[in-house]
Amino acid sequence: MKFLHSMVRVSDLDASIHFYCDLLGLKEIKRTDYPNGKFTLVYLATTPGEPEVELTYNWDSEEVYAGDRNFGHLAFEVDDIYQLCQHLMDNGVTINRPPRDGHMAFVRSPDGISIELLQKGDNLPAQAPWSDMPNVGEW
Repeated sequence: MKFLHSMVRVSDLDASIHFYCDLLGLKEIKRTDYPNGKFTLVYLATTPGEPEVELTYNWDSEEVYAGDRNFGHLAFEVDDIYQLCQHLMDNGVTINRPPRDGHMAFVRSPDGISIELLQKGDNLPAQAPWSDMPNVGEW
């Protein structure tokens, strides 16, 4: 078996593409519109051939996706957790669980999906302001 993708239903495709691609750095690998079914599938990955995140956008849906915690989370290994968290924060994303340990942080997508960020390799040395930041909300 091989892991292929995680699927996330999204209510605002543009906001989700901005979050996953512009802010987190994923790349759009494939997009397919299904006019008969009235939905769009967008596949994102760090690089082609790697596991993907499938964004499912239902065109006419009035359903509110709450991002319940039973979904779990998506996890991404990052080169510099402090740099990425600062970039996200500078762009209005709440850091729900700051990287106080230089290793792990959690944020949420526009649809409330938990995103775990893990430092590649060894933990970075603890540094302010991250080392002193409290948890915020759910993650």
